[in-house]
Amino acid sequence: MPAAARDEVVTISFAGFNRPWAAWIGDRLERRGLRVVYQRWDPAPEEPLDVLLTDLAMAPGRVLLVCSDWYFQMGPRTVGEWNQALRTVLRSHPGRFHAVTVAANPLPAATAALAPVELIGHGEPEAERRLLASLSLTHVEPQPAGPRSPRFPRSVPDVWGGIRRRNIRFTGRERFLHDAYQFFGQAAPGAGVLTLHGMPGVGKTQLAAEYVYRFGSEYDVVWWVDAGSVPTYRQQVARLAGALGLSTGQGYGERLRAVMESLRKGDPYDRWLIILDGADEPEGLRNLLPSGPGHVLITSRNTEWSHYNSELMEVPVYDRVESVSFIRRRAPRLTDHDADLLADALGDLPLILDQTAAWLSDSEMSVPEYIELLREGIDDDVLRVSDDSPVAFPTAWSLLINNLREKLPESVALLRLCTCFAPGHIPVGLLQGLRRQDVPEQVRGLLTDRVLWNRALAQLRQYSVVSLEAPDRDDGARESVYLHRMVHGIVHLNMSDADHEAFCQVARKALAAADPRRPDESSSWPQYATITPHLVQSDALRSTAPEVQELVLNCLRYLYRSGEYTEGIQLAERTLAAWREILGDEHERIWDLNHHYTNLLRAVGDYARTEELNRRVVEHLRQQRGNDDLDHLRAAGGLAADLRGLGRYEEALEVSVWVVAAYTRVLGDEALPTLRAMDNVGVGQRLLGRYQDALATHRMTTELYRRLLDETDLNTLYSETRQAEVLRLLGRYNQAESLQEDNLRRYGRARVEEDHPWRLMAELNHALVRYRNGRVREAGQEITSVVERAERKLGERHPDTSQFLNSLAVYTREHGDIDEARLLSERVVGAYESTLGHGHPFSAGTRSNLAIVLRNLGERRQAYDTAEEALATMTSAVGELHPWTLGCAINASALRNFIGDHEGAAELSEATATRATEVLGRTHPIALSARTAYADDLRGMRKWTHAAKEEEAAVTDLAETLGRSHPHTLSARNQNRPYWDFEPQIT
Repeated sequence: MPAAARDEVVTISFAGFNRPWAAWIGDRLERRGLRVVYQRWDPAPEEPLDVLLTDLAMAPGRVLLVCSDWYFQMGPRTVGEWNQALRTVLRSHPGRFHAVTVAANPLPAATAALAPVELIGHGEPEAERRLLASLSLTHVEPQPAGPRSPRFPRSVPDVWGGIRRRNIRFTGRERFLHDAYQFFGQAAPGAGVLTLHGMPGVGKTQLAAEYVYRFGSEYDVVWWVDAGSVPTYRQQVARLAGALGLSTGQGYGERLRAVMESLRKGDPYDRWLIILDGADEPEGLRNLLPSGPGHVLITSRNTEWSHYNSELMEVPVYDRVESVSFIRRRAPRLTDHDADLLADALGDLPLILDQTAAWLSDSEMSVPEYIELLREGIDDDVLRVSDDSPVAFPTAWSLLINNLREKLPESVALLRLCTCFAPGHIPVGLLQGLRRQDVPEQVRGLLTDRVLWNRALAQLRQYSVVSLEAPDRDDGARESVYLHRMVHGIVHLNMSDADHEAFCQVARKALAAADPRRPDESSSWPQYATITPHLVQSDALRSTAPEVQELVLNCLRYLYRSGEYTEGIQLAERTLAAWREILGDEHERIWDLNHHYTNLLRAVGDYARTEELNRRVVEHLRQQRGNDDLDHLRAAGGLAADLRGLGRYEEALEVSVWVVAAYTRVLGDEALPTLRAMDNVGVGQRLLGRYQDALATHRMTTELYRRLLDETDLNTLYSETRQAEVLRLLGRYNQAESLQEDNLRRYGRARVEEDHPWRLMAELNHALVRYRNGRVREAGQEITSVVERAERKLGERHPDTSQFLNSLAVYTREHGDIDEARLLSERVVGAYESTLGHGHPFSAGTRSNLAIVLRNLGERRQAYDTAEEALATMTSAVGELHPWTLGCAINASALRNFIGDHEGAAELSEATATRATEVLGRTHPIALSARTAYADDLRGMRKWTHAAKEEEAAVTDLAETLGRSHPHTLSARNQNRPYWDFEPQIT
């Protein structure tokens, strides 16, 4: 390589907007041995332009200007100012300046002296050839491109989706862009999460979009996600699966999991950037945050992201220089003085500046006149910017709306209709399906004339009031727009109550007409995910229309069946307050609502509260309507579920059996309510340890569901999973595994998301039966996967998550780090004791598991005390003959043996073996474990002959039941002491 090239320095001067070009140019020069210095061009308006260019001439080496429309507008400066300054400086510094141009418009005339080389309009090879020729470097051989070499700015990353259009008037924010770039560049893998936070209207989204365009070429994947609600977020992230080329099923939950795993592993791309826009509720999204080698950029009003592994960067209003520069670009007819006055009046809030300057650009009104309008009739606080919205903003928007009304009144009508939906993504396409007689006169033409509709949308887009979104096959809407929440609020404030009610009535009719009326079917869930966020804003909760009330109930059912419990509880509580006010406490809709509400509360483990609610309803309906009333029977079935959750299994089963008999009498033995009630009888039987009875019950209900519904119906799948679970609890592992594998395949065919709670339960059962069959590694991977998805979907405190964590703790105890197993076990025990109480069977059983962990850690006395206490508590809770008590006794006898109390251990293991044989049968896993434990205790007492006889009998039964090479048989033959693993079961 020639020395001239190797030692030469080139200073690249560029506007921040053109950083991708500067990075690409610098890479091409550095690969030819040149040293590159980057100089971002951001001139202060008060500095003379010729002085700034003279300062630039003092930079080392040759100076290469990346000329563009943006470069020459920085300041901003007139063409005349540029021509004069360039002529002066170029004469004083001949040969120092070179130029390339990426401008779409003509450059100032004086740039002709630089002979700028055009780079746009050419492919990368030709653009590179032109660049090198302009610097006389075509003879220099390049070094190979590195894996992180910048892309050619005209190309885009391999995966590029959902990115907002670049704002060509984006102004300032250079410090924030630089700091964000530096943060990501220095972030360790897994720690590259940055949240841009601030009040609405400060330009967080625009700043994120500008970051994408400036630095997006450094990534292989750039994906924009609307994070305003959890269901929408999950769907939009799931769409990335196709773009990444991942092989998944059709369910968006399955695709979401695949995307998260791909990002975490960095396979097939490790240079990725995910933008989460409008993520204002971090609590709902924290378990869904992408992790891995890439970067996550969040925009949010909520500073709580600092608690969820994210760096915060506050985005304030513009400084005055930025405000003036922005207004001049948005409204070129305004002077610097006018822009300064306007910025002061509007508090430098970017969104207000944007909309106001846009209106003034098309208006003849002067800035002082406009400011006077803002002041008329408004107090001295008009210019103050608050945390919620600027007080001046409503007035500014009133002027804009009046302008829109003059141009096309229907655009304002459409905008007002949008305020009857939740802000953000609005499925306006739903409005197109309404009948003419269902809409008021003022919007009838808009909703029935497609040409007028398109013109109204175009008008709103022209003024940046809304942005149009492409139809999505998954979201159930034909057409969708995005309306910023601040704009939404201002338009709403400018409407009379009568107009708002009239428009909301249209929205409610559209939402009700879009109701699939099949909330139990997973194929309908995307449509409900589109409808549900808009119930509150449309005032659907206060509607007395039967079809709207039915829609609300269906949305609650969807939220329950799809596992969106927290959102469902919030909606149910708001509905309950509204309906009690407008319908009274004893309206039949209240009983329907109470059913959905208690289902959702029970799903998150709030059994004490649901038991109180349901008992009150049951007693009231029984007195008012009699035992055979269907609402009464439904509430009684819910009460039985509450009792199961509280650990009152005998009482729960008694109620469930009575409910089945009543449903059979009223509806027949093959009605769906009867089958669901019968399924709950099977759950009750299983919780009482009556496994044979439970198996027979679930077999019957599964077959009836399959016959009456379909083998992929959720009811069928649920009952079949319970059947496979009971087979495992009976020790019939091969049958259980075969059935569970078929069941999971049907879950896939039904397109039930992989993180749906019922499917997670099915996968856990599959993992546990594989574990019992000795397929340890596969089981561990499956349990870990279930836990990760449950924590993302349900949260760390959900009872299902605790159940899954318990299995992970047991697995980790035997096949992982024992200290980690202890942490997991203590976490599970703490979760159950805090929610269910110390005396609940789940609390006792998980303490028994913890005792074995403590034993393996060598903590003899604490392990012993824990095991004994767990046995006593379990006995008190469910009786001495329950399988769980027998299992706790196996563990307690092991701890007695461990501390040297061989006689006490033998006494307990002998009694346990006898009881287990009587209750469960001689070859049940618990009975076999107790018999094997008894033989070990006899050896501890040096009763060798007796021990050998007991051991031989137990090993023989194990071999006949499970097979000679089964892990349990081999373990017993090797005289390994058995333990029992408690598992909380679905109630």
